[in-house]
Amino acid sequence: MVRMSDLVRGIVRESPPAPLPERPAPPERSAEPAEVTPMRLMSLASLGTPSSVERDDPVPAEPEPRVPEPTAESPEPLFGEIQAFLGEAQQRLRGGGAFPWGRLQALVDRAITALARSADLFWVANNPAVPAGVDYIAFHQARVCVLALRIGAAVGYDGARLAALGLAAALFDVALWQMPEAVLRRVDSLSGEELALWRSHPRLSADIVRRWGPPDEHIAQTILEHHEREQGQGFPQGLHGPAIDPDAKIIALVDTYTTLTVPPSSQPRLKPHEAIREIVKTRNDQFPSALVKALLSETSVFPPGTAPKVLDLSEAPFLYITGPVGEGGR
Repeated sequence: MVRMSDLVRGIVRESPPAPLPERPAPPERSAEPAEVTPMRLMSLASLGTPSSVERDDPVPAEPEPRVPEPTAESPEPLFGEIQAFLGEAQQRLRGGGAFPWGRLQALVDRAITALARSADLFWVANNPAVPAGVDYIAFHQARVCVLALRIGAAVGYDGARLAALGLAAALFDVALWQMPEAVLRRVDSLSGEELALWRSHPRLSADIVRRWGPPDEHIAQTILEHHEREQGQGFPQGLHGPAIDPDAKIIALVDTYTTLTVPPSSQPRLKPHEAIREIVKTRNDQFPSALVKALLSETSVFPPGTAPKVLDLSEAPFLYITGPVGEGGR
C-alpha cells in the first residue's frame, strides 16, 4: 500500500513485479511419428476412417444366387417315348444292328427321376388303355418297366439296382415279337406244341438280349427267370424262392398284374383292384408277400383320407378286396 506523505515527498518506490514462473521447455520431437493407440484406431474404424487394421467383425459374404430347381418332366410324353423306343427295338430285332443301350439307359434314368418326384408316371403307366397305333408288346413292356421301377424303389432299391431292373423290365418279353399272333391271343388255352413254344420265350428273350451286348450280364439272367415262381411252379427251370433272381420276382408280379388289367387277347380285363384281389386270392403262393404288399400300397386301392390299417395278407388268405370305395373319383 502507498502512503500519501510519501507521494508528496516524491519518494515513492514501486515494488518490482513478481517474476513470472518459468515455462517448461517443450519436449524434443522424435523423428518417429507418435504411435496411435489401439483405442484411437478402433474409434477411427467405427467412424469409417480408412485404416489398415483388421476389423473384429468380418463383412458378411454376399449370398450365393439361388439355382432354380429343374422343372418336373411331364409323364405322358416320357411314357410315349419309352413305347416308341420299344417299337424301334422290334424293328431292330428284325433288321439287326447294334442295340442303342445308351438311349434306353437315358429313358430309364428319366423314369427313375420322374418317379422319385411324384407318382404321376406310375399312374400314366397304370392306365389300362392301349393307345391307338401302338404295338401291344411294346406297350406292355413299357408298363412293366415303369411299374417295376416304382415297386423296386418302394422295397429299397438304390439307383444302380433300379437302373438294371429298368433295363431288364423294358426288354423281358422281346421274344414274343417272334411268336405267332395266334399264340399270344390264346395264352390261357394253349396246349401241346403251342404251349411249349410260348414257354420257351423267357429263354429266347434272354438269348436275344445277350446278343445285343447288355451293359450287365445280370440283365439277361433276370429276363430268363421272370416266369419262375416261389414254390417251383414256374418255368423254364422250375426254380424255388431263394434261387430266383430278386429283380425277376418284381417283373413277374408286375407282368401278372399288367396282363390281368390289359390282356393281349379278347378276354375281359380286370380293374386294378380286381387284379390285386385275383393275385391275393388265387396266386398268393407264387410271389413274395412283401412285393404283393408293395404293389397293393402303390396302386392306392383306398382313397386319400382313409384311416390306415395294416393287414398281413399272407396270414389272412381269405381276406380280399370286393370293390372300390368310390369309382370315377367320387
